[in-house]
Amino acid sequence: MSDATRRDFLKAAAASLAWASVHSSIVDAQETTPGGLPTRPLGRSKERVSIVGIGGYHIAIPPEDEAIRLMHEAIDQGVTFFDNAWDYHNGKAEELMGKALATGGRRNKVFLMTKACNRDYAGCMKHLEDSLRRLRTDHLDLWQFHEVNWPDAPDMIFEKGGIKAALEAQKAGKVRMIGFTGHKDIDHHLKMLSKSFAWDTCQMPINILDAHYRSFQKEVAPKCLEQGISVIGMKGLASGTVARKLGLSAPACRRYALSLPISTLVCGITSREELLQDIAVARDFKPMTPDEIGKMLAETRESGARGEFERYKTTTDYNGVYHRKQHGDA
Repeated sequence: MSDATRRDFLKAAAASLAWASVHSSIVDAQETTPGGLPTRPLGRSKERVSIVGIGGYHIAIPPEDEAIRLMHEAIDQGVTFFDNAWDYHNGKAEELMGKALATGGRRNKVFLMTKACNRDYAGCMKHLEDSLRRLRTDHLDLWQFHEVNWPDAPDMIFEKGGIKAALEAQKAGKVRMIGFTGHKDIDHHLKMLSKSFAWDTCQMPINILDAHYRSFQKEVAPKCLEQGISVIGMKGLASGTVARKLGLSAPACRRYALSLPISTLVCGITSREELLQDIAVARDFKPMTPDEIGKMLAETRESGARGEFERYKTTTDYNGVYHRKQHGDA
């Protein structure tokens, strides 16, 4: 590597991760469980969760018996963060996860999160009861408003009673923490953050391509951390495109995301091979050096500049059917 190229790499790394260095205490606060899987603090209570988590949508893709075996093995290996949503596979994802957690005291071994898809009070309360029933639990560790992917979503959640439902559920002990998610536009997340509400978490795309286009890691994550809101990463492989289209390895991309000050990275796992791969990344994790980060950023700068490989940002293909109808976009 020439001196000039190396300077470009380091400059790219510094520009992308200047905010991260301010909040490096999140990565520095990482602890290792007896099983060898690192954890980080999440939420205002600073509860600890595994740095990689199970994605509820993808874990419901394999046959039921296999999916349950994968979830059981993940728990045995120290994975504690379990993600889901009311609308995944028309409720089957929650039902499957509930079945997996119902035996062997497994529910008490995980930090369970699911998402409400409605925006109004009555609808959110119904979604909560549906989720609790499907997941076979009396409480959620984290309840998030799903797919803040439309500009009117923040106002709907606050004006139609969604936030009222969340607060009542929290007071009743059915929900411990409250957050929101989305993958479309940084402005929608920033609007949610501007509301007068003490969010516990915010879930967003965190991957190497995001650094180059409408970047959540540059524009949204720093504001979350300034407000004491934990960042949950998702789409660490940009829905698989970094491997399929750009030839980057999944472990390298996972390591990049985990080098940022996020609490956990939700991983789309559909096979034992993928599960063991992601567990190995977590167990062996060491933050990337500025040199390593700069090289990855330089190598992906052109590919990531227009968002063509982040279609969840630039198209409607990844917007859920339920939410499209809700926002008049069906």
